[in-house]
Formats: sequence, structure tokens, C-alpha cells
Amino acid sequence: MAGRIITVAQQKGGSGKTTIAVNLAVALRGRGHSVALLDTDPQGSMGRWFLERLERLGEDAGLEFSTSSAWGASYESEKLKKHHDFVIIDTPPKIDSDLRPALRVAALVIVPVAASQVDLWATEGVLDLARREKCETLIVLNRTRPNTRLVGEIAGKASELGAEVAAVQIANRVAYAETLGMGLGAADTARSPIARGEIEALADEVLSWLP
Repeated sequence: MAGRIITVAQQKGGSGKTTIAVNLAVALRGRGHSVALLDTDPQGSMGRWFLERLERLGEDAGLEFSTSSAWGASYESEKLKKHHDFVIIDTPPKIDSDLRPALRVAALVIVPVAASQVDLWATEGVLDLARREKCETLIVLNRTRPNTRLVGEIAGKASELGAEVAAVQIANRVAYAETLGMGLGAADTARSPIARGEIEALADEVLSWLP
């Protein structure tokens, strides 16, 4: 069976797209799945993470990295999914016609939203484009401060936008920044079991959305 494509998209920079993408990849790889990472963001953060991982852990036949232009995302991801269980696409922080190829091929679009009204406003453009492409879309509240009133308000307003909001929230933890810089994911280390638990729970939820 051909692999499934997950696209991570958000108009606003700094939403944590790359963090979500690589941590989800590590969690899925840890469960024995083969994963291909496709970076269409010229900033290249995912590529830098992958190089750090290669230096630290060596090559892994079940984890591949590739790049493409935004317009080439459709062709490249379709090619990668023939040989991997999952393809995870990291996209640039912009919303225009360039994003459509990465949305069009996705079995699921994940939209990270930091807990602020500004980030929520930026989400509307992504959701509108995803609706036009008839994509399944899941909002993930990221960099949250658990049990605060603001998080509850943002979750409620996100639901009002007409998209599903993940039950799992990713908190604002130092562990995510530390592991990212080392080419690791939270699921690679026992140093932060709470962060690892969040990512594993998110992986469970994402898998429940996929056919």
C-alpha cells in the first residue's frame, strides 16, 4: 500500500511547523514505520535538523530527507510515498497558490497554532485554502501554557473556524527546542517524559485521522 502524506502548514512564521513535523516523524519511526521528510521551506530548518541527526545517530534507511520547491511538492511527495509509510511535508510560512500542491496531495493537513489571537487570525487563510482543496485539516495548539484561560479561549475560537482541533496540546517546553537543535525528537530521549508523552499522544491522534 502506498504511503500517506501529512502536510504541516501555517501562514505565520514561528508557529512551530518544523518542530511538529520532525517530532511526529521521530514518533512514527519509533513505531517501526518508514518516514520521508520533504522540506519545501527555503529557510531549510528541517534539512539542518536532519544533518544534525545524521552526525549524531548515523544513517537510518527508514528515515529519508528530500527537498523541493513549493510547486514540486506534489510530484516529489507522490514519488516518496511509493517507498515510505508516511511522507511529512514542511511548508513555507505563506499562503498563496504555491502552497496548493502540498495541500492537494495530503491525506491530512496539520495546522499548528500558538496560543495567541494573532496566530489564530493567521490560521484563517490556511483553512480557507485547505477547504478549497477539500483537505482533512487538524488544528494543533502548540507552545501552550496548560490550564490557562487563554488556551481555552483560543481552542474555542479555533473550533469556530470550522476545523477540528486536536485533543492533544503541545506545551511550551524547553525540551522541544533542545532536542531540535541536536537532531533529535522528544520521543528519542527519556530526558523529558512529559514532552515525549505529548508527542506520542499526538501521533496516536494523527493516526486515528488517517485512512
